Order: sequence, then structure tokens, then C-alpha cells
Amino acid sequence: MIIEQFINEKILQISAYIKAVIEKSLHYTELDQFIVDTMEEWTLLQVMDDTPSNAKERVFWHVMHEMSLHGSLALSSDLYFRSEINTCLDFFNGTGSYPIDCIGWRPLP
Repeated sequence: MIIEQFINEKILQISAYIKAVIEKSLHYTELDQFIVDTMEEWTLLQVMDDTPSNAKERVFWHVMHEMSLHGSLALSSDLYFRSEINTCLDFFNGTGSYPIDCIGWRPLP
């Protein structure tokens, strides 16, 4: 699987997971597990360059890192965090602008 295809697929998936957690139709631990699984899948690609190829990928890695740092439960308890993540989702959907303070780098093995 090429990197761009992986990122595009994961953007669709993480967007759906986040929306479901916010709507309380999915338990937050499912999103946490998705993050862990995605990071494990990423290591299988053996990517050696930490520079994202485009803005969508940078935002994706920003969301991944923020979700890892704060945990999915923060989506229901921290309104500022939820707003930040929603801004990223809007950018993915083409309905918003590039998020302020977005720093997303590919993790390296």
C-alpha cells in the first residue's frame, strides 16, 4: 500500500470514529484502539521520511498525535479540544481552512 492511499483511507476512518465518539454512538475506547492499531499498521510500511507529503497528511498526523496525547475521552470533557479536532475534520471535508497551530509529522520507527 502506498503512503498516500494509507493516509486517505485512515482520514476517512478516523473522521468516522471521532464523529461517532462525539455523538456517543461509539465508546471512546474504540477510537483509542483505532489510534493504536493505525500506528502499528504505519510501522509495517517502514517509512523513513518524517516529512508529510501534503497538508491533509500533516493534519492527519496532528490529529493522531493530539488524540494519543489527550485520549479520546477528552472529546466529551474538553470543549476546546473537541473544537480543535472538529476544525481538523472540517479541513478534511473541504469545509474549513487549515487549522491554526497544526504541527503534524510522520512518526518514524
